[in-house]
Amino acid sequence: MEKILLSHTGYEVKEARILRTSRLTEKDKLFELSLVDGEILDFEPGQFVEVSLLGVGEAPISICSSPTRRQSFELCVRAVGRLTTALHRLEAGDIVGIRGPFGVGFPITRLIGHDLLLIAGGIGLAPLRSLINYVMDNRRDFGRVHVLFGCKDPQNLLFRDEIELWQRRMDVGFQCTVDRADPDWKGNVGMVTALIPGVDINPEETFAVMVGPPVMYRFVIAELLKKGIPEDQIVLSLERHMKCGLGKCGHCQIHDIYCCQDGPVFFYEKIKDLKGAI
Repeated sequence: MEKILLSHTGYEVKEARILRTSRLTEKDKLFELSLVDGEILDFEPGQFVEVSLLGVGEAPISICSSPTRRQSFELCVRAVGRLTTALHRLEAGDIVGIRGPFGVGFPITRLIGHDLLLIAGGIGLAPLRSLINYVMDNRRDFGRVHVLFGCKDPQNLLFRDEIELWQRRMDVGFQCTVDRADPDWKGNVGMVTALIPGVDINPEETFAVMVGPPVMYRFVIAELLKKGIPEDQIVLSLERHMKCGLGKCGHCQIHDIYCCQDGPVFFYEKIKDLKGAI
């Protein structure tokens, strides 16, 4: 009898050791991990893994590091439930379970050679960070790059140190805005959509990629269409729908598509007419 390789089916749970943790915000924590068996986690920007703790549960979490940095991988975890709260109590040296990676990531081959407009809202910066750093590490493969990020307030600003580095780069345009400012905030105030009209782009050469809360998409897409970006050059992630990662639980099903298998990344033109998609 031939041995069944469960890793090919997505059911095998591998052990991963936490190498480092850092606090990003009051609710968000960054974990750097590596597989205990020494293998490299082979993933694409935009994919996710299922993270588990024995006796607690399992949840899908997007990989937020770039595959160009292969010795480890990073997860940004927001404490919103039983599992994620338990993860926040872990420290370097602790072990978690990992399944995956799963899903369809960002269409790198389509993006190469084009200008990019990358837009993140709130926790959406975490999965988009994987693509941002991939682009930074392969900067010559892409045209002009603009990154727009909006969050609720300065206290919820993710990856603050990295944002400062991105803002200092001469080959990337980075703008950040908050819905509500405090007295120390010196940046933009307002929704991320307000930044789009002022971005100088060639719409025919630009791919727009967005990750954020569902309420953001309709408004961002409307602004992108006003800029003249074609529907087949608008990319978004529907990761909020996912659960099992295997297309079995039906939690992420929208009509005949499964976000965890057919996505979470989709071209807008493919899902624009699917009720409940955005």
